[in-house]
Amino acid sequence: MSTVDNEYQPYGVPLSYVYKNNCIYFHCALAGRKLDHIECNSKVSFCVVGKTKVLPDMFATEYESAVAFGVASEIFGAERHDALLWILEKYCPELIEEGKLYIEQKQKAIRVIRVEIHHISGKARR
Repeated sequence: MSTVDNEYQPYGVPLSYVYKNNCIYFHCALAGRKLDHIECNSKVSFCVVGKTKVLPDMFATEYESAVAFGVASEIFGAERHDALLWILEKYCPELIEEGKLYIEQKQKAIRVIRVEIHHISGKARR
């Protein structure tokens, strides 16, 4: 995800995320640069690279990628709970019950952010 602060300093950071309902969700610590940037300017971009394959004999690469543009904001209540479960299901599908307990233990130590997507552009070479 890429953000910018009030002095137009860009910042890009890789994130674990989940995509649902035309939104991107991620969790993070209670404080940090990306949160500071989002507070200054909630407009963000989010880049994802899918399948890739180097084609050495062609000096090329097969790839697929997308860049989403939207607005980031912290979420609460049922949506926050659902987003944490979606992240758990994506990254730890074999540990759902253990993950639910972990989420309960860490509730006060995390924030959950939603990026409401306004526009997506994509590119691929297959």
